[in-house]
Amino acid sequence: MEFKIMDKDGAYPCVVTVDPENGRYMIRNADTSGESFSDGASLLAWVKENWQSSQFEFSDDYTKLLQNIEAEIN
Repeated sequence: MEFKIMDKDGAYPCVVTVDPENGRYMIRNADTSGESFSDGASLLAWVKENWQSSQFEFSDDYTKLLQNIEAEIN
């Protein structure tokens, strides 16, 4: 799964990749910096700790992102 979500302050969308089959768990922030994780639970914890729905153009997208990550890792 690759999910794009637009940050209010960024020119580029944030991208979250959750690929359990290939062991790929990555985030690219709106400033194009990124993070890699060893598992989906670590990625999900990072998102919950570092991002809030209010920072995105559509706050519902943040909720959908969390739901999609949880569905992929379970």
